[in-house]
Amino acid sequence: MKKQPLAYRMRPKKIEDIIGQQHLIGQGQLLRRMVDVGQLSSMILYGPPGIGKTSIASAIAGSTGTPSKMLNAVVHNKKDMEIAVEEAKMYGQLILILDEVHRLDKGKQDFLLPYLENGLLILIGATTTNPFHSINPAIRSRCQIFELEPLSVTDIKHALQRALHDKKNGYGVDNINISEEALTHLAQACGGDVRSALSGLELAILSTFPDPSGEKTISLSAAEASIQKKSFHHDKDGDAHYDVLSAFQKSIRGSDVNAALHYLARLIEAGDLVSINRRLLVIAYEDIGLGNPQAGSRILSAIEAAERLGFPEARIPLANAVIELCLSPKSNSAYTALDAALADIRSGKVGDVPKHLKDAHYQGAKQLGRGVDYKYPHDFEHGWVKQQYLPDKLKNTAYYEPKRTGKFERTLAEIYDRLQKNE
Repeated sequence: MKKQPLAYRMRPKKIEDIIGQQHLIGQGQLLRRMVDVGQLSSMILYGPPGIGKTSIASAIAGSTGTPSKMLNAVVHNKKDMEIAVEEAKMYGQLILILDEVHRLDKGKQDFLLPYLENGLLILIGATTTNPFHSINPAIRSRCQIFELEPLSVTDIKHALQRALHDKKNGYGVDNINISEEALTHLAQACGGDVRSALSGLELAILSTFPDPSGEKTISLSAAEASIQKKSFHHDKDGDAHYDVLSAFQKSIRGSDVNAALHYLARLIEAGDLVSINRRLLVIAYEDIGLGNPQAGSRILSAIEAAERLGFPEARIPLANAVIELCLSPKSNSAYTALDAALADIRSGKVGDVPKHLKDAHYQGAKQLGRGVDYKYPHDFEHGWVKQQYLPDKLKNTAYYEPKRTGKFERTLAEIYDRLQKNE
């Protein structure tokens, strides 16, 4: 029988063997308390790949002594789940570890629900996507939801050291000498994915010839060759994608050039030009607005240039656009004023158009009082005349509150103030 991969062999059997995730399995934490008292409920574990979701599920089963079965929501069908239910009836209860639980179709969900309700099955679902976005509410409402945190370099080095010293499942009986630099590289280059780090370690060991004494020395160059530089987790349809876009916009709004460039780089690395361009155009009008009204047209030019160039050259106009937006005065006064007006409309604060503003371009309109007493602003010296424009219900309402963060809107604010004072 072929030897199983190191990452599989080193999967923790007990809750004490879990690396990281102390906010869940540390002493006194909820998940740890559930295991310690042996009172489990269905749960969903979510987070990036390779940080221990199925490992925690297996360790929970091992720590509680509850029989378990591992399935995949994509690969396994309803028949496999029927078999799991039969096993649960035989044992009295079964932990069903279901990977990619967000891919569970309606037929499988409908089948599982009654067994989750009566406690025959305890579901531990694992997913890389936010369950609040991707999992059917009927399943979600029956589960505790736990978010796993990315593993640190220190956590991953600990996992590698444990694999090197474990005599049963690791390489503790082998004569392995690995440099600190090589160990650190494996822990850093895996991008937080402990499975990738363990696979890299195993490849480095298996591909190294022993010296005459039987010792295998793993150098930095061997470690570099054994693990491909892992990209950060960024699924363009997943939760992480929207987190990065959110951080990107908030960094620009907060005028932090370096943070904005960091998140831009992550979006570029993910190859998502469409989302970058759309978000930049939104920012130009939502966050910069009247603070720098020329930004909108310049950002549109940068977007068009980026689309024509494509990656990698598209990064050049994008960098210019992001830095300008970061360092521009910020104003959201225009769209918040409109939102306030929309709120009034939607709440029924409408009122009739004043008669002197109504259309009078038809026979008989004047007799109805339409357009009568309208004052034509161009007939007055300054191109402005005081008269009521809002309906009676709203005649004293002010929606626009100018900001003075930029030269342009400061000028607008001064004009606005004079008009309000009837000067």
